[in-house]
Amino acid sequence: MGLRDRFRGLSVADSLAVRVAEDPQRPFVAFGDRKLTYGQVDAQSSALAAAFHELGIEEGDRIALTLPNWPEFVVTVFAAAKLGAVIVPLNPKYTTPELQYMLRHSETVAVVTAENWEGIDYLARYEGFLTSLPDLQYVVSVGVEDLWYDDRIYQFEDLLSSGEGRVFPHRSGIAADETFAILYTSGTMGKPKGVALSHENLLGPASSTADVVGLVEGDVVFGIHTLFNAFGLGAGLLGTLVAGASLVLQEDLDPARALEIVEREGVTVLHGVPTSFVVALREPSRRERRLGSVRTGIVAGAPVPEELVGRIGRELVPGIHIGYGLTEAGEVVALTRDDDPPAKRTGTVGRPLPEVEVRVLDVDGSTLPVESVGEVAVRGPGVMKGYYRQPGETSQVFTEDGFFLTGDLGMMDEEGYLHILGRRKEMIIRGGFNVYPREVEDRLHAHPAVLDVAIVGLPDEILGEVACACIVPVEGAIVTGSEIKDFCREVLAEYKVPDLVRFLDGFPMTGSGKVRRVELARMISAEESSRRP
Repeated sequence: MGLRDRFRGLSVADSLAVRVAEDPQRPFVAFGDRKLTYGQVDAQSSALAAAFHELGIEEGDRIALTLPNWPEFVVTVFAAAKLGAVIVPLNPKYTTPELQYMLRHSETVAVVTAENWEGIDYLARYEGFLTSLPDLQYVVSVGVEDLWYDDRIYQFEDLLSSGEGRVFPHRSGIAADETFAILYTSGTMGKPKGVALSHENLLGPASSTADVVGLVEGDVVFGIHTLFNAFGLGAGLLGTLVAGASLVLQEDLDPARALEIVEREGVTVLHGVPTSFVVALREPSRRERRLGSVRTGIVAGAPVPEELVGRIGRELVPGIHIGYGLTEAGEVVALTRDDDPPAKRTGTVGRPLPEVEVRVLDVDGSTLPVESVGEVAVRGPGVMKGYYRQPGETSQVFTEDGFFLTGDLGMMDEEGYLHILGRRKEMIIRGGFNVYPREVEDRLHAHPAVLDVAIVGLPDEILGEVACACIVPVEGAIVTGSEIKDFCREVLAEYKVPDLVRFLDGFPMTGSGKVRRVELARMISAEESSRRP
């Protein structure tokens, strides 16, 4: 029996109970010198749930998390699951206005946050929120300082101690279609929306992904840099849970430290976004590390150039898989398989997971034949319940027969493999011709001087739009815009060659590792305007 069938219909709390009953001493979470078994996570989450209950937090209440990749994040997730509460994972790097908006919109009643992290005093920030957000009742801080707290601010460890051994209304048998998480979209194309996800929305794709990748008991999973997004929470944390594996956490993105962790912990499954693999491959200390324990993993979250996939497979993760997914439609929608032909493993995002249906739609909503470019639409276990408190927005992104309109441009080939060409709103219409940024970016990634590239459209009086290649060059590289254009002319039709080339030190990024293209385009447009007389 596969993991998908074994955990079908279970809630997050009941899934943990299955693994604890089998072997409570099995390692579950590792963070530096801290190690937690399945039994310890179970005990701590029960203690925290009891403490939350004593504070009056009940079934359906929202509990926000603004934590780095710390074990406290994991414990809080399962504490909320046992109460029947709803988690609201938020990027700790959000600004004060961003956090305030999301906490108010989600009607969060309690937040678990770092006391201090990367120079930010979160406790001071949330003390201010207590007076401005009427729904927010409690702040729980994770830290080592012995501070004075009032009746609305508590320390995480104190709650664990107070809840230990106490009875609380444990919600066993929670329906799989009940809402468990509200995840906010990164907002690359507009105002963030709260994506309401059920237990099934998270566990379904997580268990199917674990089956495809071949996760087994004893695997050591690493490379989940953000537990607060759909992939980190679903395929990362819950995928590890259903497989009975262990999850190693790292709170920062330091590549040298990451490789040291891979060697020390004997990591067998290494996930990551393209950028994390690029910096790992370029890390000088990689040659000194023994990384032979790594067997498989997933690269997802952003377009993956074929050349990069090849390098990852040859030099770091032998059984690397390319994945495609999004918050609203499942952390993983499609995935390459071990038995796929080599060209499909590097040039596509694979085939849809079992139980997932994918269509490619024309602008009028009709289904296009294979080998046609259109909008990717998805129906399956991972598709969200809707945007929280936004029924109008929700109705606009679903077809009458329940397919979610992803906004991504793609194509299904004759063998059933999905090709992603970019965002529909990112497509550049230049002089009447469609230019797909992903296609041009893939070509430019092959240039030896290009570390990263993003193609954005800028308004133009004559052509309607022109394409600008925004390039982060390899350190020490000397390259000109003319050379970049000449390189493109060798591999692309003339209308796809970028009209402009700009070199940058880096891109504005979302918390999930995607380029903020709207912000990037605005920045380049402002620079172009300042250059005009």
